[in-house]
Amino acid sequence: MSAMDDFLLSACAFVLLMVAVSLVVVLREPGSVARMMAGMLFCTGGIASLLLLGTIHGMEIVINVVLTLAVLAPFATIAFVRAGSVLLRDESAADAASHAEAGKP
Repeated sequence: MSAMDDFLLSACAFVLLMVAVSLVVVLREPGSVARMMAGMLFCTGGIASLLLLGTIHGMEIVINVVLTLAVLAPFATIAFVRAGSVLLRDESAADAASHAEAGKP
């Protein structure tokens, strides 16, 4: 292994260590938003580490697969936000209906 390979392997280990530490912090928070952030953090760190490993070993197919996953990953966040906004809208409508019924004699 060359010095550059050692550096890339060290960078990969550092990225995975930071993801592990960050996941512990984020997962301590309750709620679905924190869990979604943990999932996105794991995806980002996994993509970075796999890109580094694919570069070290010269495996172009791994790089192509990882880049495809990187393009698809934001769709999970978009789906989460859209589902959350629908749930929030439904909850607001239910609260408004219950307040309207409570105000009637």
